[in-house]
Amino acid sequence: MNLLRAAATVSGLTLASRVTGLARDLIISRVFGASAETDAFYVAFRLPNLLRRLFAEGAFQQAFVPILAEVRSREGDSRTRILVDHVATALFWAVLAASILGVAAAPLLVWLLASGLARDPAAFDLATLMTRWMFPYILFMSLVALSAGVLNTFRRFAVPAVTPVLLNISFIACAVWLAPHLSRPILALAVAVVVGGVLQLAVQLPALAAVGMLPRLGSLKDALGDPAVRRILKLMLPALFAVSVAQLSIVVNTNIASHLAFGSVTWLAFADRLMEFPTALLGVALGTVLLPSLAKANAQARHEDYSRLLDWGLRLTLLIALPAAVGLGLLAEATIAVLFQGGRFSAHDVTQTAPALVGYAVGLLGLIAVKILAPGFYARQDIRTPVKIAVVALLATQASNLILVPLFDHAGLAASVSVGALVNAVMLFNGLRRRGLYRPSPGWAAFIGKVAVALAVLALVLWLGNRQVDWTGMQQQWPLRAALLAGLIGGGAAAYGAVLLLLGFRPRDFVARA
Repeated sequence: MNLLRAAATVSGLTLASRVTGLARDLIISRVFGASAETDAFYVAFRLPNLLRRLFAEGAFQQAFVPILAEVRSREGDSRTRILVDHVATALFWAVLAASILGVAAAPLLVWLLASGLARDPAAFDLATLMTRWMFPYILFMSLVALSAGVLNTFRRFAVPAVTPVLLNISFIACAVWLAPHLSRPILALAVAVVVGGVLQLAVQLPALAAVGMLPRLGSLKDALGDPAVRRILKLMLPALFAVSVAQLSIVVNTNIASHLAFGSVTWLAFADRLMEFPTALLGVALGTVLLPSLAKANAQARHEDYSRLLDWGLRLTLLIALPAAVGLGLLAEATIAVLFQGGRFSAHDVTQTAPALVGYAVGLLGLIAVKILAPGFYARQDIRTPVKIAVVALLATQASNLILVPLFDHAGLAASVSVGALVNAVMLFNGLRRRGLYRPSPGWAAFIGKVAVALAVLALVLWLGNRQVDWTGMQQQWPLRAALLAGLIGGGAAAYGAVLLLLGFRPRDFVARA
């Protein structure tokens, strides 16, 4: 299988998701602005999102995909089908119980996540209400994560990559058409989350049926008695702790932000959304393709291929993540002004969101590299090492908060996340090297030197162009402002690509096969 083509497919479909996500954020920013109510929504949405990452996309995927790939490789599709049924049964009942508990404990959870909202009792009560409405989302998304793991193992990457578009469409529809009819318009966003979860699950079912892996819920006793399920659960415990550590950092940062100026949670949320754009396009796309390929190489004891796959992923990461970081850092205010300024999202909101985006951009390379390096451990069913590293990264993040938040307010929180991500990536890289799992192929010094030259040209083009435009002052000229930004980004990308071509880079050099 051509991994570059597979990654490009996932990345292209993820691009569609991110474009609709930007449209979603643009509409939300124009309709609702940045206020205590939007802070309440983002706090409430973060709670089911945290559990989704814990039970579904995080710990579950890390434990499930390597074992599913191993069972399919060694025991065939019939045994794989039984395993999928058993895992679906265990996952359904576990997440259903978590959803019920979450609804009951919503006030406590909101206080733990954002105690600063208690300064405004109406905002706190609103966050509690929306948390209760949105908690069933994790049930749907856990089953979506199961479906994605199965489909990715069967090399069907397209459907899992495109399903997030449905959540964005749900947000847009509810914000535009439902919100005006509600006494509290912000509640339309909570409805959108649940509807989006249902739609994402519904679109996965035909794809599962097509590969003969549509899960059937059965006896919980039989499911827990399956040795492979017990292995997954055993792996999930340290994986759950690892993901919990990462999510704990988000919880702490959200709580700190809730004690800063009203709007801080929203400003960080918009900056984070923009940072997720390159993270998903590259990091998630490559990680999605790499994990099953690495797991297969490990199951077949192809150690050279294992190292080669990691090397390929890291080269692509540097080639694309670094220019993305430079672009987002230099064009932070321009990007936010073009995408979000207008309606209830003011020039002040732009100037408050931009420093947070710069803070995130500093650590973009680390954020993406972690998505490439961590599968190097997960594919070998080694969850403990990333757990230990995640703890160190958490400590680094919070230690940075002590220094950076007093200096830069909410932007300091973003910069601290970057510090933690870079620490995480460096330690994962060193861990793979020490274990002999990754041996850099020849030519890395020349590769880095050529990329550095291209980056310098890119930075110069963007810096010179950015100085010529008053981005927030052009609020009434949105088409012109958008065209200028698009031209600047296109010119920078063309300059970067041209320098790379002149220095000898060719697309065929990055083709890899599993």
